Amino acid sequence: MKNKYRKYLIVLEQDKKWGFYINSLGRTIIEKNTLYPSKDHPDNYIFTWEQGRVLNEFHLVLITKGEGSFESKATGKIKVSDGDLFLLFPGVWHRYKPKQKTGWTERWVGFSGDIAKQFLSNGFFTADAPILSKCNKPVILNHFNILFKLFDEEPFGFQRLASGVCIQLMAELHNIKNAGDHIEHLNSMVSRAKGMMYKNIDQSIDLLNIAIDLGVSYSKFRSDFKIQTGISPLQYYLLLKIEKSKELLLNTKMTQKEIAYKLGFESAYYFNRLFKRKTGLAPGQFRNSVY
Repeated sequence: MKNKYRKYLIVLEQDKKWGFYINSLGRTIIEKNTLYPSKDHPDNYIFTWEQGRVLNEFHLVLITKGEGSFESKATGKIKVSDGDLFLLFPGVWHRYKPKQKTGWTERWVGFSGDIAKQFLSNGFFTADAPILSKCNKPVILNHFNILFKLFDEEPFGFQRLASGVCIQLMAELHNIKNAGDHIEHLNSMVSRAKGMMYKNIDQSIDLLNIAIDLGVSYSKFRSDFKIQTGISPLQYYLLLKIEKSKELLLNTKMTQKEIAYKLGFESAYYFNRLFKRKTGLAPGQFRNSVY
């Protein structure tokens, strides 16, 4: 890898209309006892340790080797080491630098847009917890490498292609934030649990027995399931039943009572009430609204 690669983009109006666009990206090896940051950045990116900096865009900065420190108005000073990634938020004062005796290797991407603002302002990532650890993973590095290749070659529509790659990168980081080293375990466990739910969609299900079959306590099963899906196992199972009932309402002549019985609901009344709560329509209204 070359010691330095930087790209500062000319962003066109059509790129901005897309809602998510890349402003800059790069990778740099900062050797030990080197002045940081260098003075060859554009004026709106350059900063000194004494004064810090406020950006008008989002940045992801991944440290793959070495160590140093990060500080922002929201966090105070935090130690940074290899594998750590920190997020910079628009309007938030910050500064960072490698240790003189170690230097560091950094990769970064800066991005903006209405989708970016919505994506990062809804609580998935917050300025008071900007550090993610153990991000030095092949999947993360691969996303950066794809971005570098896109902006090296600049094929037709490269900004829009890059926006998708960057959103994928953010999704992987969110997974790391929530699951850490347990991603493979979560994927396996939740996938198996979903399979059991699909298999037993037409009857009642004992979620405690599913947890036992998976070799974990119910509290851990519920917690891990919710980490990956955002809802509890019971709510997910009920949503599966609702989706199956929609299919039966639209593609068969079964009555609501027959559907409730077929899908293992305790009563037609409970099925009707649950369906309306989840969809906003009673089963009959849903069936009639489509035809």
